[in-house]
Amino acid sequence: MPGLWRQRLPSAWAFLLLPFLPLLMPAAPAAHRGSYKPVIVVHGLFDSSYSFRHLLDYINETHPGTVVTVLDLFDGRESLRPLWEQVQGFREAVVPIMEKAPEGVHLLCYSQGGLVCRALLSVMDDHNVDSFISLSSPQMGQYGDTDYLKWLFPTSMRSNLYRICYSPWGQEFSICNYWHDPHHDDLYLNASSFLALINGERDHPNATAWRKNFLRVGRLVLIGGPDDGVITPWQSRVSLFFGFYDANETVLEMEEQPVYLRDSFGLKTLLARGAIVRCPMAGISHTTWHSNRTLYDTCIEPWLS
Repeated sequence: MPGLWRQRLPSAWAFLLLPFLPLLMPAAPAAHRGSYKPVIVVHGLFDSSYSFRHLLDYINETHPGTVVTVLDLFDGRESLRPLWEQVQGFREAVVPIMEKAPEGVHLLCYSQGGLVCRALLSVMDDHNVDSFISLSSPQMGQYGDTDYLKWLFPTSMRSNLYRICYSPWGQEFSICNYWHDPHHDDLYLNASSFLALINGERDHPNATAWRKNFLRVGRLVLIGGPDDGVITPWQSRVSLFFGFYDANETVLEMEEQPVYLRDSFGLKTLLARGAIVRCPMAGISHTTWHSNRTLYDTCIEPWLS
């Protein structure tokens, strides 16, 4: 009998310990707290959705299950269409996506697309954008000779391009909608049918409503760097570089800009509430911002949750 008791003792103790096994076992990894917010991508000048295949791979790897929509509108030469026309087209495309995502969406916009997206945030009074990621976008305008400009206007240089861009005919081209010649500021303010309006630099009846709409955004993430090679001045691309030339072509940083000091469209308010993220990065050319993995891991991925 004592031998039999010794044989059965382990089984009996195991039976008694069964209710406590969950406490003794290692904890399983916690599941993700929920699905990621949808990401809407808007391309730039002469671009198409194909250009963002690497970015899609990065998002799918780091945030599996994320619904990513690269809007396939105004591709190639169609990207030269007037920006207000593009804003209307992209607006019709993003509304259904936002309606299906009551928890909010992220807006990732590249180059010229960053201006389209800023206008979207201004004119949409019911948008639910959490992160607006402006990737190498000329948010304060463009003033510099690039291959794009030489192809479009082969007989004009930056010093006289205002003669074309600040005409009714010139404003039919997207790039002229954000051409910003610091030596002809009066002409810019009077002729610009797009940038001067979304910047609140010219009075218009929707200015107050647009500012209120823009401030609905959760955060503004501005990304760019000195080796871009296209955006001029490069400081016009990132928050800390929401800057631009003065009449002497000295770059004034964001905090020195009249649109910031007057808080004409909400930039100063966003900074005061800690909703602006600045992410400068050197060594990246304009056409590789959306395919550079280091840039993605550092400046984009943290804001896609």
